Amino acid sequence: MASTAKNIMLTGPNLVVKAVPLTRDAFAPFGDVIANPQPDLHPSSATSVSLLPFDGISANQGSAIKYQHVSRQINLYPQAPSAVPGVSVMNIFVCASRTRIGTSSSSPSPPPATTFPVRVLERHPFTTQTFIPLSAPDNQYYLVIVAPTLPPADVDSNLPVPANLTTADQAGTSYPRPLPGRGLPDLGGLRAFIATGKQAVTYGAGTWHAPMVAVGEPGTALDFLVVQFANGVGVEDCQEVYFKGEEEGEKDGKQGIAVALTPLSKPQDAGTVGSRLAKL
Repeated sequence: MASTAKNIMLTGPNLVVKAVPLTRDAFAPFGDVIANPQPDLHPSSATSVSLLPFDGISANQGSAIKYQHVSRQINLYPQAPSAVPGVSVMNIFVCASRTRIGTSSSSPSPPPATTFPVRVLERHPFTTQTFIPLSAPDNQYYLVIVAPTLPPADVDSNLPVPANLTTADQAGTSYPRPLPGRGLPDLGGLRAFIATGKQAVTYGAGTWHAPMVAVGEPGTALDFLVVQFANGVGVEDCQEVYFKGEEEGEKDGKQGIAVALTPLSKPQDAGTVGSRLAKL
C-alpha cells in the first residue's frame, strides 16, 4: 500500500528482542491469531459442538465444523479526514525469505541465534489487516513483530487516526481491543513472534508492526492472501516510522533494533519443530 508522504526517521535504541512462538493469548493486545483450535478433532468425532471454541457449530450437512468469528475485521474509514470511503480489498503478497532459523549441531556449544534487523514499523490506522499463508511448507515460518503505542507527541501530530470505534461497521461492535491512539511505537514494549504456515494473523487497527518477514532458506518465498480495507489515500492507508541502522547510527553510538531467532533442532520435521517452539 502507499505510505505516508512524510517519513518519520528515528535512531533506534540498542535492543535485541527474542522471537517466541505465536500464540493467541500472547498476541491478543495486538490482534488475532487464526488457526484451527482443535486440529485433531474431525467432524465425524465432534459429538458435542456445544463444547467447541469460537461458538463452533456443525455445518455442511454434518461434514464440517464451523468455528465462528475467529477474527474481527473493522472499517474505520468513515472517520478519515479525506472522507474517501474505504473498500474491502484482497491482495496476494509473494514474500521472499529475508532471514532463516539456524539448526542445532552436535557440538556441546549451542549455535548463536540468527538476528533480523528491524528498520521500519508501519500501521494501518483505519483498518485491520489479515495475513493468511497459502501452502506454506512445513519448514517455513514468518516473523510477526509488533509494538504498543506511545502517547501522542508533536512529532506525530500530522498523522490522522480514528477517534473511536463508534463508526465501525457492524462487525466492529464486538471488536475486542481499544484503539491504540496516535503516538509513535513504544520500542520498550516491542514483541516478536514466530508463526508457522498453519497460522494466520490479523493486525489490529492502528497496531504498529513490521512489514512481512518470511523465514526460510535463501531463494524461497512465502505467499500470503492479505485482506483489509483501503481508500487509496497514502497517509490514511499506511503510516511508517524508519529507524537508523548500524551504519547510520554509528555516530550516535547506536547499533539498532534486532530480533533473535533461536536455532531449531530439526527444521525439516514439522512435529519436532512444533515441540521445540512450544518450549521456547
